[in-house]
Amino acid sequence: MPRRSASNPARNRPTAANVAARPALRGREILVCVCGGIAAYKTAALVSALVQRGCGVTVAMTRAARRFVGPVTFEALTGRRVLVSLWHGGEPGDIQHLALSERADLIVVAPATANLLGKLANGIADDLVSALLLGAACPVLLAPAMNARMWQHAAVQRNLTFLRESGFAFVGPEEGWQACRTVGVGRMSEPETLLEAIHAALPPRRRRDRERPPREPL
Repeated sequence: MPRRSASNPARNRPTAANVAARPALRGREILVCVCGGIAAYKTAALVSALVQRGCGVTVAMTRAARRFVGPVTFEALTGRRVLVSLWHGGEPGDIQHLALSERADLIVVAPATANLLGKLANGIADDLVSALLLGAACPVLLAPAMNARMWQHAAVQRNLTFLRESGFAFVGPEEGWQACRTVGVGRMSEPETLLEAIHAALPPRRRRDRERPPREPL
């Protein structure tokens, strides 16, 4: 993927003008899955931007993700409970990991770690996030983030090839400074880039949904 040029922070800051310029996102339901990586801090900015653009956002987190960003951060941003376990109570009769994906227009995994990509490529569903993805009833957008050597590993590249061929959409990773204090490919894309990818990955609105407001919290 081409290297991003340096951006002007003021230009990327959400304003009333650029929030209103995204009517295609208003009323859409996005399920954001957060995995355990330092890039999870960017996901908080992404979730905030989606909410400001009128999306209904529900967040699911792996156990490792909660070591980097606390659920209370996402609850404050979305106004919804953060889901962390298959054993959370839901609506009577709901099989939670299936019901969540059926209500969503798009699932975004950010950051998508090497561990998560390996689970998904090999059909492993041993926690809420991996079960959500294997039972997904909507498109899935993956935003990988990992150390450059991990990204280049043959096993990771094999998993990526399989997932692309299986219909999963990807955004990034990008080249830049990493948490391991080296420069390389593996940085999760910035929130503005993720927003553009979400816009492109969303399926057309269903006729009955074209004028709907954001759904009630899941």
